[in-house]
Amino acid sequence: MYKRILLAYDGSREGLVALREGALLAKRQGAAVFLLSVLPPLAGVVMGEGVYAGTAPEQIDGHRALLERGVAVARQLGLEPQSRLEVGEPAPRIGAVAKEIGADLVVVGHRRQNALERWWSGGTGAYVSDHVKCSVLIACNGVSDEAFQVEIDNAQAELKA
Repeated sequence: MYKRILLAYDGSREGLVALREGALLAKRQGAAVFLLSVLPPLAGVVMGEGVYAGTAPEQIDGHRALLERGVAVARQLGLEPQSRLEVGEPAPRIGAVAKEIGADLVVVGHRRQNALERWWSGGTGAYVSDHVKCSVLIACNGVSDEAFQVEIDNAQAELKA
């Protein structure tokens, strides 16, 4: 059913829920996995090639490390995700990358917000669902560490067989 799954991962608890749920689904579907981390811009202006003035190299390095941790999680299941770090507003970048790679499914986490927070920052899931031509999974079902470890152990056993 799904051949190309984009997993949006920001390192948060909700992002980990999305990563685990999306990676398990990709494993079961035999889908290609694309892992995307978006570093929101600081107050600054866009310069050439999508680089933002004011984005500190430490922030970029930190997000790269975070992205690599996400890749490591997916690899534990036997997946070989393509990874990508973007700088920009998360929801539009997720939508643009989903279109670019021809995603069948986008998986994002869900962070509960009060009305003021939602008004101020908007909803990533809502934006993505309005701007992509594929299914969107808003992951809310946390996979426990124990259950995820069982999946990892099963994947490792499959690789050895």
